[in-house]
Formats: sequence, C-alpha cells, structure tokens
Amino acid sequence: MILALETATTVASVAVVEEGKLRGEFFLNTTKTHSQLLMPLVDQLLRFIGRDITEMQGFAVAIGPGSFTGLRIGLATVKGMAQALGKPVLGVPTLDGLAHNVSGVSGLICPVLDARKNEVYTAVYESVGNKLKRLTDYMALSPRQLREKLGSFDRPVTLLGDAVERYQEYFADLNVRVAFQANRWPRAAQIACLAEKRLQKGDVDDLYMLAPLYIRRSEAEIRWEEKYGSLQQK
Repeated sequence: MILALETATTVASVAVVEEGKLRGEFFLNTTKTHSQLLMPLVDQLLRFIGRDITEMQGFAVAIGPGSFTGLRIGLATVKGMAQALGKPVLGVPTLDGLAHNVSGVSGLICPVLDARKNEVYTAVYESVGNKLKRLTDYMALSPRQLREKLGSFDRPVTLLGDAVERYQEYFADLNVRVAFQANRWPRAAQIACLAEKRLQKGDVDDLYMLAPLYIRRSEAEIRWEEKYGSLQQK
C-alpha cells in the first residue's frame, strides 16, 4: 500500500493505493494552506478506509514543478512519516502524474501548470500502449513558446492543468482538445499509482537526497543574486 500526497498547486489531495487499486482519495481546493490540511486529511482518509499508517509500504509525494511552498510542505510531511516508520519514500514529478489523468487519449498530452510571470510549467507526452512516454524535458515556457513547440509536432493535443483556461487563446489555431474540468487538476491517486509501480521494482528515493523539482529558481534566489551576486562566482 502506498500513501501519496499532492501539494504542487492550490489543490491538496491525499490517496491510498493498494495493488493498483485506489482505496481512497481526498481532494480539496480551498483557501487554506496545505500545512493546515494535510495531516487531518491523512488521518481521516485512513480512518475511513480502515487502515493504519503503519500498514503503508511506502510514502509518495509530487515533487514538482509547482508552488515552491506547497512542494516543500508536501515533501517535508512525507519525509517525516517515512523516517518515523522506517519506510521508503518516492518522489513523482507533478507533470507525470497530471498527464496520467488522460492517459490513453490519441495524439499528444500536454499538462499546463501556472508558473506565474506569464509562464507555464509543462511537458509533452504520448500514450504508447498502456504507458505514457514523455517526449520533451520538463519546461518553464511562455504560452507563446509552448504554442510554437506544440505546433512543431503537428498532431492533435489534449491540454489539462490549472493554466488551461487562462492561456487557452494562445492555442486556438492548433488542433487542441481540453480535458474535462474534473481531470485538469493534479491528483494524489496518480502519484500513488506511479510510485507503487516503482516500489514494486525496488526503485525508491534516498530520504535525505530527495528534493523538489523546481525547474526555475525561486524569487528568494533571484533577489539574493541581484543583491549579493551569484554564489557560483565566489
């Protein structure tokens, strides 16, 4: 059994998956911070499905890209549980989990998350059999740059993610479909499923080395460099 957390966006979700089956998932999109929600959600979910946290074989978390604060909260929570119970920890890229919401559709799959500063976090995937193949790096691009990237593939594209509505006009001249609203958000259930497959292969992460996948630098790092200069130059 895998317990997974997804905190990369405004959504907070927790899920338990056992042998490929979803045992339960809580999914909330509220104004409360993830630090207020996560452990109460975990406790209630385990109680509702009649499981104890000691029964978990591993703990999984979405590592990003996404909200810098949200990612740190999710990662710290999972690491704390894994360390306390001596269980493996597994990090799953947010975009991989999100793309699996529409796994199996024809053409390309393109998750699009709001990165602010008029940019999106994204990657491009395609379904190959019953698996997803990632065709690009994880990227932070302007909507215009993403439009050019997708246009170069010249294939139908399914868009999903929290930035779709905001930037949909940029893709109007492409052969795009937009996933249903319910499928546009990252889900802990997908993180758990992907993590369980890794755990079955013995592919786990180092508890102390696992870090968020930010893609670009935080505001704090940028301001530090502007004030004090690059640390690499010293």
